[in-house]
Amino acid sequence: MNFVHRALVTATTALVLIAAPAAVSAAPRQADRAGLQEQLDHVVATAAVGALAEVRDEHGVWRGTGGVAELDTTRPVPATGTFRAGSITKTFVATVVLQLVDEGRLGLDDPVERWLPGAVPDGHRITVRHLLNHTSGVYDYLNTLPMPPGQAFLANRWRTWTADELVRRAVAHPPSFDPPGSDYAYSNTGYLLLGRIIEEATGRPYGAEITARIIRPLGLTGTSLPGASVRIGGPHPHGYVPIEQADGVVRLVDYTEMNPSVMGAGGEIISTTGDLNRFTAALLGGRLLPRHLIDAMKTPGVEGGTYGLGLAWRDTSCGVRVYGNDGDALAYQAWTFATEDGRRRVTVALTPDFRGDPDDAVDALMDTAFCG
Repeated sequence: MNFVHRALVTATTALVLIAAPAAVSAAPRQADRAGLQEQLDHVVATAAVGALAEVRDEHGVWRGTGGVAELDTTRPVPATGTFRAGSITKTFVATVVLQLVDEGRLGLDDPVERWLPGAVPDGHRITVRHLLNHTSGVYDYLNTLPMPPGQAFLANRWRTWTADELVRRAVAHPPSFDPPGSDYAYSNTGYLLLGRIIEEATGRPYGAEITARIIRPLGLTGTSLPGASVRIGGPHPHGYVPIEQADGVVRLVDYTEMNPSVMGAGGEIISTTGDLNRFTAALLGGRLLPRHLIDAMKTPGVEGGTYGLGLAWRDTSCGVRVYGNDGDALAYQAWTFATEDGRRRVTVALTPDFRGDPDDAVDALMDTAFCG
C-alpha cells in the first residue's frame, strides 16, 4: 500500500496544514548510539505523531522511540509495541508462495487461470511470477475505493471485504499495461490473488499457512493476521488519518481500530519491530527458503527495478545494499531492511501526522544504522 501516504500528503496539504505536531516523549530513553535517536527524533519532527525503531547489529540491540503514543497525551510510544505493518505482509505471502513452489505444489510460471478460473481477464497470460513482482498489469483495487480526506472514507471503516469482491472491483478496469510482464505497476490486487492461490493450493486460509510456516516456527509472538478483527492487541501507538470536517478543516481522526479485511493478503499483518527484524534475518539467512529462491526474490521484475518477488532492495549512502520491504496501512507506516547476510537489521514504524513525507528522514536513519 506504499503509494497511499504520498497521495494523502498532497491532498491534505492542498486543504489546510494539519496542526498536530507531536510532543517529545517524556519517557526515559536508551542511550543514543551513533546518532540513531537524533535521526528518529527527526522522523517524528518531519511527519509523525510517534515512532519506534529497533536496530540489531554486531554491537547488540538498540531500541528507540519518539513522539507520543496518543495525541493530546504525554504517553510514550511503547518501544516493543505492535503496529499495522501494511505491505510488509506481501513479503510473508511471497515467502509462503515460494515455499509451495519449492514443494512442487505450484509453479512460478503457472497461469492464474489454472488456480483461479475466470478471476481475471486473460488469466491464462498472467503468471504467479507476474503477481509477485507487480508486472501483471492487473489494476489496483485501492484506486476504486474512497480515500482520505473525504468523509466517504470513514463509511467503510467497519466493513468486511472478501478478496473476490475486491478483485472484481479491480478487473472492472482495464489493465495498467499490456502484455503482462512488459512493465511494472504496483498492484495490491495481485497479492489478493496470491492469497487466494495459496488457499487453492493448500486447502487452508493464507493466514493459517503464514502462521504455521513462518510465525510459529520463528517465534514471532507479536505478529498476527487479524482477518476482520478491528483491534490491535498489546501495547501500541494510536494511528490517525486526516479527514475533512463539516467546517472544511482537515483534522486527524483516530483510526487505530478498523476492519483490515480491506487490505487482506496485501497488507493486513500486525507485528513488532523485533519480530520483523527476526523474520527478515531468517528469510535472508536461508531458514525459510533455499538459496536459489532467495536469489529469485531479489531479482527485479523489470530492468532497472528494485522490486523482486515480494522483496525490495535499496542502496544506502555508503553503498551497502539492503533488502526488505516497506508498508503503508494508512494510519501506520513501517520499513524493515537488512544486509544480505542478515547481520545488520533495521525496522522503523511510525504513526504519520501527514504534515510531510517521512521517506527522506527514514532513509537518513537507515543510513546511520547501516553505515555507522
